[in-house]
Amino acid sequence: MKNNFLILTTMLIFFGVYSQERIITADTSKVTKHSTIILNKKVNYSAQIGTQPIWDVDGEVIATLHYTYYKRTDIDDNSNRPLIFSFNGGPGSASIWMHMGYTGPYNLIIDDEGYPIQPYGYKSNPYSILDVADIVFVNPINIGYSRILKKMSKKEAASKFFGVNQDAKYLAEWITTFVNRSKRWKSPKYLVGESYGGVRVMGLAHELQQNQWMYLNGVVLVSPADYELDYESGGIILPTVDFPYFTATAWYHNKLNSEFQNKSLDEVIKISEEFAYNELLPALAMGGFIDYKTKKEVAGKIEILTGIKYDEIIKNNLNISTNFFWKELLRDEGFTIGRLDSRYKGIDSKDSGNNFEYAPEMSAWDHAFTPAVNSYIKEVLKFETDIKYNTWARGELSVRPWNSDNLRIRRNFREALAENPFLNVLIQSGYYDGATTFSAAKYTIQQVDPSGKLIDRFTFKGYESGHMMYLRREDLKKSNQDLRDFILKTITKNKSARY
Repeated sequence: MKNNFLILTTMLIFFGVYSQERIITADTSKVTKHSTIILNKKVNYSAQIGTQPIWDVDGEVIATLHYTYYKRTDIDDNSNRPLIFSFNGGPGSASIWMHMGYTGPYNLIIDDEGYPIQPYGYKSNPYSILDVADIVFVNPINIGYSRILKKMSKKEAASKFFGVNQDAKYLAEWITTFVNRSKRWKSPKYLVGESYGGVRVMGLAHELQQNQWMYLNGVVLVSPADYELDYESGGIILPTVDFPYFTATAWYHNKLNSEFQNKSLDEVIKISEEFAYNELLPALAMGGFIDYKTKKEVAGKIEILTGIKYDEIIKNNLNISTNFFWKELLRDEGFTIGRLDSRYKGIDSKDSGNNFEYAPEMSAWDHAFTPAVNSYIKEVLKFETDIKYNTWARGELSVRPWNSDNLRIRRNFREALAENPFLNVLIQSGYYDGATTFSAAKYTIQQVDPSGKLIDRFTFKGYESGHMMYLRREDLKKSNQDLRDFILKTITKNKSARY
């Protein structure tokens, strides 16, 4: 009888433990104290990692977002200290990249050019902007530890979270709650968004102003995507605005002729930009009605400025796609080049074809970032959970299809800028980013305000690396300093918000 009782007790404990569902707590936080050295000066700070709920209109908790909040603690009053909300993109990408690669107090152990080193790990970031601003790294739904908590269909979840406008709406409300809880309404506020995060923060700037009455001092677009580019001018704008990226990448790989290879990167980019808008765009606009003489002349110039063979340019009707470029540029050497960072080389199973088999930069980044962030969260931030940290929202937790209906990102962003004289914009792009090219980023900001009256609000900074320009040590230092300068410049004191 006694043995039976022990067996029953053991079984109850076993099933009680192992039948527990893995769920994240809707509202929790863990705070730890730290110090670091930034620009040769000691900085004390707290790190708060946790989750904060999302409620529906009836006040029911339906989801929770995972965040990490760094706040400097060695100053007397932080009520007027800048506060930054930082996002990555995807859609469906965690804030891991900006957090552990760019502005956070720790970053990856990598070599000076940004390539992973084993054993994987993290080290202090001597260039972090934490000396001048507090930072909140936010993971939207289904990434990091963020999850939907209420059982709902995929269609219902998509209607609430998975789209350009849905994303801005729920994140704006979440930010407002965070600002309320942390008592930061007086702080100058900034949004930083990388890749699709650029679309996100442009939309958020408008949503925060219109429906949360929260006005920003700055929006930072890091390697920004532009969802409206693909719909413009019958498909001839995208190959035009991407063209200077081809030239920059060919220059990096020594594929230009000596006349252009011996020029500086800035010089060849300027030449390429002028050609793209003044000659390539009109030629593409003429389509099949272009006369053959002009077509040959334009093709010859494309060859000189991209390193792609003349015959291939003619076969492609002057329109070189990025997919073909990544496969073709180093085909004669037996390599492909990376999509997000074209400094990286890949090796395909065959040299023929028009598309590469894998993105070499992503395989490098994924296997370095994921072990680092998981170790860092547990070892430094002391946060424990059985929930998997999602670097990407995939499988059952995928956020796609992503709703792009009723796109008004540029127009809404311009409205936010016009209504808020304090709002300024910094754009940061890597010259060797082939996914969200630096030249497309320039085009985006050119189109936000067709009047040109807000031109002084925009600042562009380029870097000799790729999508995650901060992985290259020299650009980590430079990009953080550019961001630091932007923040300090746009903190307004005793200035009226008027034209």
